[in-house]
Amino acid sequence: MNAAGRVRTYLELVKFEHTVFALPFAYAGMLLASFQANGTGWPGLGVVLWVTVAMASARTAAMGANRVIDRLIDARNPRTAGREVPSGKVSPAQAWALVGVSLAVMAFAAAQLNPLCLLLLPLAVVFLIGYPYTKRYTWLCHAWLGVTDGAAAAGGWIAVTGEFAPGAWLLWAAVIFWMIGLDVIYATLDYRFDLANGIKSIPARFGIPRALRLAAWSHALTFALLLAVGVATGASFWYYLAALAMGAILLYEHRIVNPQDLGRVNVAFFDANMWLALTMLAGVVLDVTWRTLT
Repeated sequence: MNAAGRVRTYLELVKFEHTVFALPFAYAGMLLASFQANGTGWPGLGVVLWVTVAMASARTAAMGANRVIDRLIDARNPRTAGREVPSGKVSPAQAWALVGVSLAVMAFAAAQLNPLCLLLLPLAVVFLIGYPYTKRYTWLCHAWLGVTDGAAAAGGWIAVTGEFAPGAWLLWAAVIFWMIGLDVIYATLDYRFDLANGIKSIPARFGIPRALRLAAWSHALTFALLLAVGVATGASFWYYLAALAMGAILLYEHRIVNPQDLGRVNVAFFDANMWLALTMLAGVVLDVTWRTLT
């Protein structure tokens, strides 16, 4: 395999395109924190650069670890048997090497930001690497994933201020419940496999109809928390307009997926949530720009 092919394989291994889920929320936290701390939505090129590097490397490490830790489970599942590690395109040693390099890059990026980012690094690593193990023991694995991905939003805030604030906690919580809902929807695809193989998930524990209801309630709470973020940060109408759009996207997700028809789960999981994350970022950019100029 040539170099370009190898790069494509590694990008597919970690589903690099899914970085669009967490990174916009990290940027949103960064911009909101910058406005609250400095009266301007622009935190500086250095902060933007190192937040981007830290978040991209963190997600690469998490996905690489997920793939190699779950390789034996994935090999038994027809839906995932073709993934890079179980199919032999990437060896476990190569996947772990990618994880190690990504963690080193994340640590370096955190050191460029502020002491709190570096202090929280070991805890972040535990959550990043720990997720694949949770599905072996508890159906609350979705919450672990939510806390892990939500930390990106809080991390963007901390990168600017070096401390927590109510807006950071609320943004973190919003992402937690957003991720819980979307991960539960995605887990319905493996409902029968999880039941047969002892894999823990909300669909496997409660059945698909109840799981989808729980996902809907989780997303309703997400919407409420997004509104609370706006209140806590003194957001303008631009932010609330984006929040309404995000609420509509969440509603759309639950309209196209139901227990009798799971054929559009991937649309609900990736397409809808990609647009939700980008809508959040666009709303925050417009909000802090408006407030900076006025």
